[in-house]
Amino acid sequence: MGIFYTKTGDDGYTGIIGDRRVPKFDVRVEALGAVDEANAALGLSRSATRSEQTAAFLLKVQRDLYLLMAEVAMEDEESIALLRQRITPETVTDLEKEIDRVNALVTMPEGFIVPGDCTSGAYLDLARTTVRRAERRISELYYLGQVQNPALIRYLNRLSSLCFVLEIYENTLCGGNPVTMTKVDQSQ
Repeated sequence: MGIFYTKTGDDGYTGIIGDRRVPKFDVRVEALGAVDEANAALGLSRSATRSEQTAAFLLKVQRDLYLLMAEVAMEDEESIALLRQRITPETVTDLEKEIDRVNALVTMPEGFIVPGDCTSGAYLDLARTTVRRAERRISELYYLGQVQNPALIRYLNRLSSLCFVLEIYENTLCGGNPVTMTKVDQSQ
């Protein structure tokens, strides 16, 4: 059995791609952690989804997020240039097409919903919120000039929208239609 600890982070620093070590609270490390959390939440969602097509698409997204994290972890221009071609405007368009496909299958609620009508939908709402945090962290890096690819922000923005429509879709598959709304209908 292998060793599962290295002790190299015991000083509060961590390595990113290359030889550089940075504090664990560095904005780049924080952004990478946020994307990693989003990926984990998407994995939880994928494990619970009722739709094989959704599960397959979420796996593609999870793989995209690893490419996104690699780009964020790299600082030298030569390495970044190799990866920049992975998260592109076309990758964002793929998400938009999936949003449109799923949106055509559901009736969107008129107002805010309360998560939890079914487990798979609730997991997707959790994924949506973690993707939003990742988007905020990547946006910070972009505006600080530490990443240059605006497609990273767009990708995460569309991904959170995809998680929302998938949540509605999963609620529908679970029989939770209509969904629970934040505003209580006083006529009932």
